Amino acid sequence: MTTPAGDVSPAERYAASKRRAARAAEFPALDDFMLDVGFDLDDFQRQACEVLERGSGVLVCAPTGAGKTVVGEFAVHLTLRAGGAGPRRKCFYTTPIKALSNQKYHDLVERYGADQVGLLTGDNVVNGDAPVIVMTTEVLRNMLYSGSASLQGLAYVVMDEVHYLADRFRGAVWEEVIIHLPSSVTLVSLSATVSNYEEFADWLVTVRGRTEVVVSEHRPVPLWQHMLVGKRMFDLFHDADAARKHDVHPELLRYTREMLRRLELTDRTAGPGWHSRGGRPRRWQPPPRAEVVERLDRADLLPAILFIFSRAGCDAAVQQCLAGGLRLTGADERAEIRRIAQAKVAGIPSEDLSVLGYWEWLDGLERGVAAHHAGMLPAFKEAVEECFVRGLVKAVFATETLALGINMPARCVVLERLVKFNGEAHVDLTPGEYTQLTGRAGRRGIDIEGHAVVLWSPEVDPRHVAGLASTRTYPLRSSFRPSYNMAVNLVGSVGAEKSRDLLESSFAQFQADRSVVGLARQVQRNVETMQTYDDDGACHHGDFDEYFALRVAIADRERAIARQGTAQRRAAAVSSLEKLRVGDVIRVPQGRRAGLAVVLEPPTGGFGEPRPLVLTQDRWAGRVSPADFPGAVDVLERIRVPKNFNPRSPGARRDLAATVSATGLDRHGSGGGGGRRGRGKAAPGEDAEIALLKVQMRQHPCHACPDREEHARFAERRHRLARDTDALRDKVAGRTGSLARTFDQVCAVLAGRGYLSDDGEVTESGRMLGRIWTEADLLVAECLRRGVWEGLAPEELAAAVSMVLYESRREGDERASVPKGATTAAVDACHKLWAEIESDEAEHGLSLTREPDPGFVWPMYRWARGEPLARVLASGHNYESDMPAGDFVRWARQVLDLLAQLKDASAASSGVRETARKAMVAVNRGVLAYQTAL
Repeated sequence: MTTPAGDVSPAERYAASKRRAARAAEFPALDDFMLDVGFDLDDFQRQACEVLERGSGVLVCAPTGAGKTVVGEFAVHLTLRAGGAGPRRKCFYTTPIKALSNQKYHDLVERYGADQVGLLTGDNVVNGDAPVIVMTTEVLRNMLYSGSASLQGLAYVVMDEVHYLADRFRGAVWEEVIIHLPSSVTLVSLSATVSNYEEFADWLVTVRGRTEVVVSEHRPVPLWQHMLVGKRMFDLFHDADAARKHDVHPELLRYTREMLRRLELTDRTAGPGWHSRGGRPRRWQPPPRAEVVERLDRADLLPAILFIFSRAGCDAAVQQCLAGGLRLTGADERAEIRRIAQAKVAGIPSEDLSVLGYWEWLDGLERGVAAHHAGMLPAFKEAVEECFVRGLVKAVFATETLALGINMPARCVVLERLVKFNGEAHVDLTPGEYTQLTGRAGRRGIDIEGHAVVLWSPEVDPRHVAGLASTRTYPLRSSFRPSYNMAVNLVGSVGAEKSRDLLESSFAQFQADRSVVGLARQVQRNVETMQTYDDDGACHHGDFDEYFALRVAIADRERAIARQGTAQRRAAAVSSLEKLRVGDVIRVPQGRRAGLAVVLEPPTGGFGEPRPLVLTQDRWAGRVSPADFPGAVDVLERIRVPKNFNPRSPGARRDLAATVSATGLDRHGSGGGGGRRGRGKAAPGEDAEIALLKVQMRQHPCHACPDREEHARFAERRHRLARDTDALRDKVAGRTGSLARTFDQVCAVLAGRGYLSDDGEVTESGRMLGRIWTEADLLVAECLRRGVWEGLAPEELAAAVSMVLYESRREGDERASVPKGATTAAVDACHKLWAEIESDEAEHGLSLTREPDPGFVWPMYRWARGEPLARVLASGHNYESDMPAGDFVRWARQVLDLLAQLKDASAASSGVRETARKAMVAVNRGVLAYQTAL
């Protein structure tokens, strides 16, 4: 008989079984584990598990969805397997967010039983003495500092999503844990694919000892890249070889060039005025979102996540799909979606649901379309997540936060734009961010392949998309920095000297020391380049450096005078705004609110710049600031404003705006004075210093050189390079031992305020500070010591503490009003304390404590008083919209957390502790009580 093709011979089967037996003998625990999980491990999973069974720590870097968590689960298996003999061993499984902790807890309970697994997230404590405990990383950090008895017997720590150590706000926690864990603990680090994993691994070896790296670039589900141009879908690359070379599909290039040519032709024939304000042709309109979803549906690419980098954009996209009549679900799916949604909101009062827009949201959900962003109520988000994972919801419009959240894979990911707002400016997506977002595409075990689609627009070059899709640069950068809480805990546990050594062993310092070598090389290259500029710019008439220095001095003086003029004009604007009264009609000369406006509320006194509340003739009610005026503000007219005028009432705004227009005043003024355009550079007399410098410049021999401007170009290049080189030298000096220097300054501030003694010991106040876990740790401690929150009612305390936590989403929002009486006094006292701390920090070259923000005081005050949710959400200080429910829940949870800390704070008086307890009861109701129950 002949052996059929593809069959394995008996000899080969025997050899394979011998290999399996040898491997099982070498790694018996892994063999048990594989029987338990019920599927074959990928090569990288097996390799990482073998490293663990040999007794080494391991760093696993693999793409999203590749199955890294299997390695963490093997650490759990090793812990429980060894439980029978000898002292009991433990495994802590840490995650960056509570949602992930809850998810992982349920997964492990399902596999190992509720008696073997516990959960610690700050909100929840479930079976805290279990051998396996799932927790957020912050909880483990706090246990390490407090010397918790739970650390006894700890054998393994799994750090899921360890790349979070690059997070600007929370990343330091990961480094603190890695540095402080006892050396007997084996560390399992699970990370997304990062391009500098060797550097991170080198550091882990330095601080943790033997650690091996296992890297997998392989995606378990292949990813195909596409571009949607109008209604046509194109492959970004012809094949895998083209993808490696960044070669864009020729047909896509031809079609997009043709589209651009047609747009330019339309633009020329349309004549001037056709462009929008951004300079882009108005003719181009992106395809409606409902059409995009329908196009994906026809191509069998649903379920899909469509990333829109704006909360409002996500909500608007759902509305557009509903208005377009989109329906992606059948009757049975709709019934199941309604059941899930009703179960998620069962604990929320019905009157709150209508305020939260529940019925409109449910309509979209039942049609298979939903938004997902941080502004949504958590219950709504959880319903969307469950429906999406179960394939009931087919299209989710999400902000990028979903890419960092719980496991929600899709068949397809769509990017509307390749630009996002990072909190300060609109910036291009990095290759790392693109990889992270598109990594959601392709569900393991469900999809044969995943798909990423970028929507084309005139600003999007397919070659740029190809670069993003083909580049694997996602470097891990440490965000570690010493904080006040960290300093007192370090000094208290190991002493000041050892603390400095520990800080020097951080990943941040490791990276800084390595970067110094590269910076020093760059300085040397710059010096050599400057020498060539000197040679090329030499002038035979005289010393050109001397001549160029005069030109630089003139330019510097002109800039200084311009700044001085700006400061004077701003002072005039501030002064005139402070004098405004109710009923004054003024003209806003520039910006989106340009035109006539009437003052509804004069600027309140106190700190901060004046921001009167006004109503424009376009019916917008809000606060204006000195930035809206180029100079002094003139009162043009006075009109009567009705008593008890309500700026939220559309009818009241319409009537008063009509009164403003009826004054007959010119909306834009004469266009002469007051506007920025009317200001010329001409001055009554030239500055004496500039006049003298110009005389010296004209008399210099180089001024007459026929090649003067050619020499000046080389001198300008040298000048810029010299400035850059000085900055590089400062960086070199600053990075060497930088963390230890910062730590010394932090300790100096603490010693000056009595948290550390003169001989470097932690005082009673310092021990109290060491138990305060918040970014504004020192400010909270000072408020407790100075009695800022004494004598407040529960709702006043909840409102007052909110200002040290809350941070407005937009910079430059007007200063919020606060309830009068004791709350105002507490808010002012807190701000005064912050000003003292900021002054101390400035003296020591630090900037650790953010200015308190009272924008959440009114909502928190009203909520703690038991007022309805509708009134609470409407009491934010932004008159154009209510506070999003998700934001309210998130900030209120943080207030609850801080109140819980105050309730147990040693420095707080018994009165403050009791008030904090009552405030917690008052705050923890309605949607908040539902969240706690989770």
